[in-house]
Amino acid sequence: MKIEKLYSIFLESTGVTTDSRAVAQGNLFFALKGDNFDGNDYAQKAIDAGAIYAVADRPGLKGDRIISVPDTLKALQQLARYHREQLALPVFALTGTNGKTTTKELITAVLSKKYKVTSTTGNLNNHIGVPLTLLKLTKESEIAVIEMGASAPGEIKTLCDIALPDIGLITNVGKAHLLGFGSLEGVKKTKGELYDALKKREGIALFNIDNPILCEMIAARKTLRKTSYGLHDSGAIILPVTPENPYLRIALKEGIIINTLLIGSYNADNVMAALAAGEQLGIDREAAIMAIEHYTPVNNRSMLLKGKDNLLIVDAYNANPTSMHAALDNFSSMQVPLKSLIMGDMLELGKDSHEEHKEILAFAQELNAQNYYFVGKEFHSAAKGNPFFGEKGKFFDTSVDLREYLSLNPIKGNTILIKGSRGTKLEKVLEILA
Repeated sequence: MKIEKLYSIFLESTGVTTDSRAVAQGNLFFALKGDNFDGNDYAQKAIDAGAIYAVADRPGLKGDRIISVPDTLKALQQLARYHREQLALPVFALTGTNGKTTTKELITAVLSKKYKVTSTTGNLNNHIGVPLTLLKLTKESEIAVIEMGASAPGEIKTLCDIALPDIGLITNVGKAHLLGFGSLEGVKKTKGELYDALKKREGIALFNIDNPILCEMIAARKTLRKTSYGLHDSGAIILPVTPENPYLRIALKEGIIINTLLIGSYNADNVMAALAAGEQLGIDREAAIMAIEHYTPVNNRSMLLKGKDNLLIVDAYNANPTSMHAALDNFSSMQVPLKSLIMGDMLELGKDSHEEHKEILAFAQELNAQNYYFVGKEFHSAAKGNPFFGEKGKFFDTSVDLREYLSLNPIKGNTILIKGSRGTKLEKVLEILA
């Protein structure tokens, strides 16, 4: 089926879904395949549930309202690109090793002061999520903010070929998904595909001039249109945290103080990125600051939870060596009497995993915290032979095991940093600590 015909069907629909269990009346269902499922098995079920059509790619699958295509995923991506091309609105894309989602949320909050913004929700930042986000754009949408994630070479290029960004930024480049990228150079090359896409489309790259790696990547693309921002470059400073006010506060050069609800000095770059995006797109400075100050983090990212027994710093949505080091560095600067650490393994680091976990343990040891709890085999393996953690460290296979231990051996009166990769599910211990 030609894309124009599929698009006319999409316009008649009430939206796109890839989940037959969540079909709403009038949806257009795409039968995608995964490691453990085949959406083609549910095409007729989706129609029976109210879908106007089901797009499927299984040879021989027939039905009055089944649209047959060679590749369902490619059809979804082509439809999303075509829809994006029909709408005369700017697309703001961002990627990076750390801070993507927080920066995306801050930029969305800032731009919403002037525009009707459609942005990435949840973790829809991959080859499926980006098309689904673009297909949520309506005639009322005035700008799209698209988060792009990647765990292997070429993935950002694929997403840019779908979203066709006009403006964008890379938050930073660090050690993450090394199993897929192979090295830090592999990460740089893949993240840099966003700059390449912007250069091709004569778009604008915002970049953190305080970050040497990003400056190097920008300099390598001679004709790329660019605008810089930066905490230190602009003369802004991070104000000290106190037990009474542990949130990030930034004093701008003009004397204005931004009082955020974010935990961690590492979020300062994300705040400056949001201010830069607002300035580039005509948002009043005062309105932009107000939007940032009212943003409340969710989903276990840079959150502060005040319980009756402990103060919890929760950054447990994801972890890699760069973000783990930043979280520990921020934690070390906090002036509180009793500190405890709960750390989950950093996943997908490949051959570098053992050494990276050892390096993080060495930094964590310098904190001399009250308690050290670790979840996962990587930290356990890296700590072997270290007498400090032999005495002070407690190691658990799963977060459920740690939760059971803490129920019998409670922590009270501590400030606790909880940081680990999503796969370690550290959120399971939150309730028992609060």
